[in-house]
Amino acid sequence: MSGKLAIDGGTPVRDRRLPYGRQWLDDDDIAAVVEVLRSDWLTTGPKVDEFEQAFAVFVGAREAVAVSNGTAALHAAMYAADIGPGDEAIVSPMTFAASANCVVYQGGTPVFADVDADTLLIDPVQVEAKITPRTKAIVAVDYTGQPCDYDALRDIADRLGLTLVADACHAIGGSYKGRPVGSLADMSTFSFHPVKHITTGEGGMITTDDPELAQRMRVFRNHGITTDHRQRERQGSWLYGMVDLGYNCRLTDFQCALGLSQLRKLPGWVARRQEIATRYDVAFAKMPTVEPLRVRGDVSHAYHLYVICLDLTRLRATRTEVFAALRAEGIGVNVHYIPVHYHPFYRERFGAGPGLCPVAEAAYEQLITLPVFPRMSNDDVADVVTAVHKVVEAYLR
Repeated sequence: MSGKLAIDGGTPVRDRRLPYGRQWLDDDDIAAVVEVLRSDWLTTGPKVDEFEQAFAVFVGAREAVAVSNGTAALHAAMYAADIGPGDEAIVSPMTFAASANCVVYQGGTPVFADVDADTLLIDPVQVEAKITPRTKAIVAVDYTGQPCDYDALRDIADRLGLTLVADACHAIGGSYKGRPVGSLADMSTFSFHPVKHITTGEGGMITTDDPELAQRMRVFRNHGITTDHRQRERQGSWLYGMVDLGYNCRLTDFQCALGLSQLRKLPGWVARRQEIATRYDVAFAKMPTVEPLRVRGDVSHAYHLYVICLDLTRLRATRTEVFAALRAEGIGVNVHYIPVHYHPFYRERFGAGPGLCPVAEAAYEQLITLPVFPRMSNDDVADVVTAVHKVVEAYLR
């Protein structure tokens, strides 16, 4: 293979691009979906209950509420937390926009607290510094799949009477001090998008130990109506009542069947993600210009993403140029995330912008997300390492 970069006309490491994430569906998944498609219930049926119960058991929570996507899960959690106009919720800037949007959906104001420089997880010290008399909730994001410092966040929430919500969309299958993700906050939200650990096409879930919060979210997902079609069918009744303004964000039975099938494979898939991450860690320990995020010793990291930080002081290239060069080599790198407070909506609506969260902002300029998903082979992993080494060596000062 030529040492010349593919972006400059050299031979790429891979002919076919390796994506940063990808679903894994097999014949068992397809059969599970087809079985429901041939049944009497396509939505609000028995598979929804079955998926919720299995998911709750998996994460060690009393209740699980299935919804149409991860964003709906966050929205339902904000509704259950009674966020409304005039309320504030503390949010990490290092996340997808939905983690903050869910507060705005309810008329509240997201307040961004900066992150820890080594992990890019929300910094509890910064959280406490941003709390005001209007603060009602903390939305902690388990960035890349590493759980946040939930003991510190729990202490803040309990002392000040705040609702603690875990945006755990990256972290299913992980744990914090031996406790599974999904059981660490008042409510924990999950996404089943195809690049996540398991998929239902689109889909989401909220877990909680509080039956009252769970019931509020079940009403919320069903137009604000207290019963669904299957419940009325069992009762032999047509009567229903809308008690609040809710939304239609239900998850179908055939999606839940897919989720159940996928959930059975999750432990093995998380183990494979961890194996890939270990291979990366070993390889990048020899590259001083490449620094993976630090993993604390008290967690089990679920590795939805594997993120590296570039030491740009040693390179004669920007992150954008390194990104383009790696894509040209056939590696489907990505960037997670543009800090939420950089987005035009938050600048114009809330007066946010550069300077608000300097740690997250500095990290953003250096971040690149590398491929990690269970179906990657060891040869795929080696190709990623080869491409990173090739590009970094070409751009060394």
